[in-house]
Amino acid sequence: MTEPLADSDACLTMLRDLDRDRYLACLLSPEDRRPALAALYAFNAEIARIRDLVRDPLPGEVRMQWWRDFLEGTSHGDSLANPVAAALLSAIETHNLPRKTLIDMIEARIFDLYDDPFENRNALEGYAGETASALIQLCSLVLSPSDAAASAQAAGHAGVAQAMAGMLLLAPLHRRRGQVYIPLDILSAAGLDRETFLEGTDATRIGAALEIFCAHAQDHLEKARKAPISKTVFPAYIPVALTGKVIANARKAGAGLFEQDIQPSMLRRQWLLGKASFLRRF
Repeated sequence: MTEPLADSDACLTMLRDLDRDRYLACLLSPEDRRPALAALYAFNAEIARIRDLVRDPLPGEVRMQWWRDFLEGTSHGDSLANPVAAALLSAIETHNLPRKTLIDMIEARIFDLYDDPFENRNALEGYAGETASALIQLCSLVLSPSDAAASAQAAGHAGVAQAMAGMLLLAPLHRRRGQVYIPLDILSAAGLDRETFLEGTDATRIGAALEIFCAHAQDHLEKARKAPISKTVFPAYIPVALTGKVIANARKAGAGLFEQDIQPSMLRRQWLLGKASFLRRF
């Protein structure tokens, strides 16, 4: 079994390589809460990248099941030899984190293994709520259990906006895979379906669908900005500071989203994260 400090360092190293934005946000958070935040972010990175590591859904489901068994206490072998698992368990025990929320994150991520689209906006919001919103709320519990509940509304809206921005960033990759994260009701409103969206020939309608999607994401972001957030839990929201810029870049790109890189530069992202940390505004 690895030592707690080594586990935390391993999580930070993993984040530096796989999720640089949350790595930086972690460094901008209170030092005594950093190991638990790093564990949560690393766990999120682990389950989010499973689709990238497998060719078929079944091996992906096996990987998901490993994490589910671990959280349910039924894992086989020395699961704590995995530094992310060890750090996550330490965070759960130290901060009394709800395992069910983490298990629900895994269940929601099974969607990523397949190519079926969301039926409607409610399905998209449910997915985002159990992934990005849940991650913000778990981090809030680490930062201040007494203040986390009061910021639940902000976490809900911020997570949906953040998840949708992530979908916009990954849209070129998703399209190559045959995945569509824009819900069918939005595609239908623009005169498209899954197949015509993936064909990519009708730039006008694709641009219209993306604009509806971006407007919906921006609406959630504005609601999150207006919701109360305690200063003690604000570090959980630092990564959300990048969301507005990504949405704006996607709206500007329109149907060209699939040929353009809408990710802000690393320097710009560092500035936005640092500004949010200092001003406690995203």
